[in-house]
Amino acid sequence: MIKLLIATNNSHKLEEYREIFAGLPVVLTSLAQEGITLDPEETGTTFEENAIIKAHAFAQAANLPTLADDSGLEVDALGGEPGVYSARYANTAKDDHSGRYQIVLDKLAAMAVPWAERTARFRCVVALATREGLIGVAHGTVEGFIAYDAKGENGFGYDPIFFVPEFGQTLAQVSSAQKHQISHRGRAARAAIPLIKQLTG
Repeated sequence: MIKLLIATNNSHKLEEYREIFAGLPVVLTSLAQEGITLDPEETGTTFEENAIIKAHAFAQAANLPTLADDSGLEVDALGGEPGVYSARYANTAKDDHSGRYQIVLDKLAAMAVPWAERTARFRCVVALATREGLIGVAHGTVEGFIAYDAKGENGFGYDPIFFVPEFGQTLAQVSSAQKHQISHRGRAARAAIPLIKQLTG
């Protein structure tokens, strides 16, 4: 068994990774469990750059193999916004999720964007690094539409406004099992399994 640091303090994310990596010979640990308070500056202009910055920084700090992700929402009618700025869109506070998704809803409403043009995707890139360097990156996306109103109590972030056509519901309305099946983070995490297997031999 090897110890793998998941570079997050978000308990939702940690749980999602736990479920996906359950069959691997790894023990997951978090920043809080390792007592790491480092907050590397995400200076990248893409999700991949930011994921790599975080994976490198935390792998060095903890001296552990580290998986870091960067993810966000891309709304086509907004030219790909909020994109890499999803977590701090329009200067909202970090925990102001409803404030952020309300800005997206308001912008689309002001532009009177019809349903067919409310296409969007969640994109996630995970990077796996050790102290010696980068092992690799993996990608995952889920396509959908921006709903006219927020719906659902599950999930977090922009989930209540992200409508998934195959389920006919927002990501905040589906079960956690359904969400893992199609979520961008779930897809990126599953794509990263071969990278983790390189570590575990």
